[in-house]
Amino acid sequence: MFIRNCWYVAGWSSEVVAQGFLARTIIDMPLALWRREDGAVVAFEDACCHRGAPLSKGRREGDCVRCMYHGLKFDADGQCIEIPGQDHIPPSMKVRTFPVVERSKWIWIWMGDPAKADPSLIADTHWLDDPAWRSLEGYTHYDTNYLPIADNLLDLAHLPYVHASTLGGSEDYATNLPLVEPLERGIRVTRWAMNTMPPAFIQKVRPFAGKVDRWNIYDFTVPGIFLMDSGMGDAGGGVREGDRSNAAMFHSCQALTPETAHATHYFFAQPHSFAIDDAAVTRSIHQSIVEAFEEDRAMITLQVRSLAARPDFRMRGIRADEALTKFRFLVDRLLQVERAGMPAVATVSADGVSA
Repeated sequence: MFIRNCWYVAGWSSEVVAQGFLARTIIDMPLALWRREDGAVVAFEDACCHRGAPLSKGRREGDCVRCMYHGLKFDADGQCIEIPGQDHIPPSMKVRTFPVVERSKWIWIWMGDPAKADPSLIADTHWLDDPAWRSLEGYTHYDTNYLPIADNLLDLAHLPYVHASTLGGSEDYATNLPLVEPLERGIRVTRWAMNTMPPAFIQKVRPFAGKVDRWNIYDFTVPGIFLMDSGMGDAGGGVREGDRSNAAMFHSCQALTPETAHATHYFFAQPHSFAIDDAAVTRSIHQSIVEAFEEDRAMITLQVRSLAARPDFRMRGIRADEALTKFRFLVDRLLQVERAGMPAVATVSADGVSA
């Protein structure tokens, strides 16, 4: 069901405070995230090894956690170091821990084999804390599997229909088929819309007098990381040729993290590089994104309910499905590799997936 040997976004850095715990379930595993006294984030399985009581309801004692059911105390490595009324502590009295990396405001967690937790596989999201960009932290929760949400992100042809009054612009945007290219662990999608109407959200903060040339270039990588270079400039102004000097530019950072087979955490931000000292602009852009993502959630939730009511329904593909189809192939292949225990890297070819 879930790829395990990959980095998932567990939360925003701001969600894990100096004291207390963040309880969050990721790919069916309840977790307790907390900070050591030096600020480093620790991720425990949220279950005491004694009777399974949630450690997120425990008590912090320096760099240790005490279960508040029977008082067992665990160090930051998950090893039990104290059992009230018992001197001998078996080595097996240990809580499972997970590799964690905190970078650019996101906390990343590796849910698979710890020996394979390579930090170089973590996506670059530096726009989230780069002083030349501004954004606000976003989160929403879906009561659906993550793959229909991934499908939605991999096919931006829906923008003028689902997001007509927010991100969409004119319907001619959907007629420009994207270029879809393989990445080692994902897909790159490039879409240009030339001489098109600007979307409503940009007119609130950086209005254009006429039509624009618009680009959306993004990488979508496993397990569900969406990083998009996007923007627009005056039609005929040279943005496609590389002159972005007068363009409105964004670098969206989004992450889908499955909670369970039927629920998903969605982390997002929309960094912009213009008017970065105007907090009202940042708030307006963020609010437009929030509204658009609520439009997505409403449509995807209805779609999932419709499909659940029709188990014999067979979806039929169209040309705009190329990216999402290839990503689904990639996910299936990586799941097969993990099940087989094969040390392989999957890549997407022009006709599907190879390893």
